Amino acid sequence: MPSYFCLNWVLLILFTGSTVSESLVEGTVGQTVTLPCFYNVKNKQDITSMCWGRDKCPSSKCSQTIIWTDGWKVTEQSSSRYKLKGNLQNGDVSLTIVNAVEADSGIYCCRVEIPGLFNDQLNNYNVVIKKARISTASPHTYTSAQTSAPGSTNESSFTITRTWPPVSASEVPQTAPGPCSNASDCWDVTSNMQNPSVSRPSEQYSENWLYIGIGLCVALPVILSLALFI
Repeated sequence: MPSYFCLNWVLLILFTGSTVSESLVEGTVGQTVTLPCFYNVKNKQDITSMCWGRDKCPSSKCSQTIIWTDGWKVTEQSSSRYKLKGNLQNGDVSLTIVNAVEADSGIYCCRVEIPGLFNDQLNNYNVVIKKARISTASPHTYTSAQTSAPGSTNESSFTITRTWPPVSASEVPQTAPGPCSNASDCWDVTSNMQNPSVSRPSEQYSENWLYIGIGLCVALPVILSLALFI
């Protein structure tokens, strides 16, 4: 009778499998994703073999095995993108997926083979690989401030404001070099800048000397003629 119950218990374990928790691991396409898995190692005798596989952990071994280790080194590897980068002798058998793709999404099993009947350590992982988000950042302005360190002899502070994206020189608004003393001065300056008939002081001086030279050239022969006539 006891053997009958023992046989039923063994068959129940074999067909239903052990209850295994499932952890969620999320990643991004093109990035590195790590599935953490560890077992306890107190001495060299505790170092054991293990496997990683796709789909949930079966009653033995791994389904769709992607990597195997004897506890000291990797003995089987289905792709170079699957790596065990942890210290195997310390029980770190975490799986690293390099350059993840959407097809890497799914269930993974970490199975550590512990000596003894039904002693294997089982861990299932639900891996979700998503596409990277494309951000459309709008132009913005940010301000950075810098102050001198406390206790320094020359204490000063200044603020730098930058605009992104940069504005070209042709788009920068032009401003007058200084404020006008009153409204009439601003009006006179604006009128002179817009009136092409208003010449610069140096040009006015040049025109005055030109008129004086022409007058002398005309008056001098007349004076000489009058002198000879007299």
